[in-house]
Amino acid sequence: MYLFTFFFLLMMVLVSVGYFTLLERKVLSYIQYRSGPNKVGFMGLFQPFSDGFKLFLKEVVFPKNCNFFFFFFSPLFGLFHSLLLWLIFPFYMNMVYLSFGLIFFLCILSVSIYFIIIMGWSSNSLYSLLGSVRGVSQSISYEISLSIILICFFILVDGYDFYSLKVFQENVWFIYFSLPLFFCWFSCCLAESNRSPYDFSEGESELVSGFNIEYSSMSFSLIFISEYCSIIFISMFTCLIFLGSNFDEYFFFLKIILLCFFYIWIRSSFPRYRYDKLMYLSWKCYLPLSLNYIFFFFFLKCMIMYHKNLLSY
Repeated sequence: MYLFTFFFLLMMVLVSVGYFTLLERKVLSYIQYRSGPNKVGFMGLFQPFSDGFKLFLKEVVFPKNCNFFFFFFSPLFGLFHSLLLWLIFPFYMNMVYLSFGLIFFLCILSVSIYFIIIMGWSSNSLYSLLGSVRGVSQSISYEISLSIILICFFILVDGYDFYSLKVFQENVWFIYFSLPLFFCWFSCCLAESNRSPYDFSEGESELVSGFNIEYSSMSFSLIFISEYCSIIFISMFTCLIFLGSNFDEYFFFLKIILLCFFYIWIRSSFPRYRYDKLMYLSWKCYLPLSLNYIFFFFFLKCMIMYHKNLLSY
């Protein structure tokens, strides 16, 4: 029953990835005064399946001097890594409950940079290697701020599971007293998932296509399935931390869709940053802000414990 529940969850995640690509193409087209895909099925609803069949049935092309084993299997492992994150999705029944879910999230997230650098190195192309080095330095820089923001909520909740987040946000959401931290978190999530305006590992203007330049057909589609899967997961994780964490109601999933829409909206509104400004933003802005918020949350936790002791006396 555990396996069946997790398999059903993965199927729903993969279907949502397909329709997320359709949502992105439709939103971008309407922002640019176009109609977008509207031919396959009713209003283009079967367009993701058509694109998936086309990509998976194309011929797979391998570079002549590539390291074949790593080149072929790194997109598969990247997809497995993105789907493994969904293990910590909170279920009431038929699922293994992780009492250290937030720690598990940090451990899995830190592994993601390895697949990017292996894909860039095994392609034996200068463009892909430069894109992977960019992606690794970007991920390492922003993972520090992400981890510190999570430590703030570890201090406040005094636990590592998602049920504690739900209990603490029954009366007030965390976003109300940590709004600057939310914008910092969302910007770090954009950089962590290599999305605009931080898509330096896929810089088309200077790196042609970045770390995935040598990939085609099935391998290319697996890379982007894993990317969109991680975007949906990070949107869900943001809702758990900042927006109520009440995962047993439909409004929670509407908030996930709204955050996914923000990803697309930001892509259509902002140009790509300069790389030195990206690093400046991480080390000079987000890191000091998150470190100062640790002291704020520590003071808040001390006040909560002090009032609890007064009530007990």
